[in-house]
Amino acid sequence: MYTTDLTDTQWQFIKSSLIFEERKRKHDLREMWNAILYLVKSGCQWRMLPKDFPKWQLVYYYYYYSKWATLDAYDFVLEKLRGKVRVKMGQKEEASLGIMDSQSVRWGNNRSLNGIDGNKMVKGIKRHTIVDKNGFLIAVMVCVANIHDSKAALLLMRIIKEFLSGIKVVLADGGYRGELAENVRRMYGYVINVVMRTDDETSDFKPVNKRWVIERTFSWFDNDRRLCRNYELLAESSETMVKLSAIKLLLGKI
Repeated sequence: MYTTDLTDTQWQFIKSSLIFEERKRKHDLREMWNAILYLVKSGCQWRMLPKDFPKWQLVYYYYYYSKWATLDAYDFVLEKLRGKVRVKMGQKEEASLGIMDSQSVRWGNNRSLNGIDGNKMVKGIKRHTIVDKNGFLIAVMVCVANIHDSKAALLLMRIIKEFLSGIKVVLADGGYRGELAENVRRMYGYVINVVMRTDDETSDFKPVNKRWVIERTFSWFDNDRRLCRNYELLAESSETMVKLSAIKLLLGKI
């Protein structure tokens, strides 16, 4: 029994959301989810999953190759969880306000694609992320670290559009200034509101109103050891790990 194991309530939510095919299996799909969430939290290698889980090859198959893993099931579970938690908090199920920023992450696998973020002096990748006002993940896109935020933002907006999201206004920092806001409004219909800092180097630090919540989201990601560095070979797998981390967080709130 591990702290990341799903409770009965959490498993029933996932099971009802994905509507698994009922058939005889050697290993319960709940065990697969428990193993995957354990890996996200502990940061261990696939081959080093504890022996009380199914074989790592089988767990990896369900994580990456199975039918429910390749049909955007993680996005679907994340969306339903986010809506359920928002309603529980007395908010509308679908967010209309998003907060956008990027997180530069050092590489932990020298075979993966990587670049250098010259501003933060980080060699690795960037996680371009949009969250709601609570800091709950809406969308994520991973690319090499040397791509500027303003260029990656257009692709991130495209993902939001494909999700048929109810987002209308997106808060962002000064890195998204310039022609980006007009291009996003013209191409996707979203309004980017750039919120700049008002303090200076001599004053005490003050979090930027509303925009600070995405920094808290990044700290939530870093609490999961699989995400504190990028160990994935593919950007797609890096995005999946972020979604699983967000799912794990939200499962604890239902």
